[in-house]
Amino acid sequence: MTAPPTKAVALRYDPDMDAAPVLVARGKGYVAERIIALAREHGIHVHPDPELVELLMEVELADLIPPQLYQVVARVLAMVYRVNRELARRKGML
Repeated sequence: MTAPPTKAVALRYDPDMDAAPVLVARGKGYVAERIIALAREHGIHVHPDPELVELLMEVELADLIPPQLYQVVARVLAMVYRVNRELARRKGML
């Protein structure tokens, strides 16, 4: 059994409205647990990456992620899109 993460962040990326991913939530302890629980309740993939979370904890809420993080966040988003597409395929939605 592993300990639950003590920090979590949430990003939004809508290419029609955002120039880059936007930090929409961040927190420690109970707040981090709620961010993760709400994501799971809404079928949003949770990607554990403690190093990236540490970097994103420094971003102000509602701010675009800094350009230095574009590449790593793009890789995470691409993986999330693949996972979501595969889950939809398995459920017969694609």
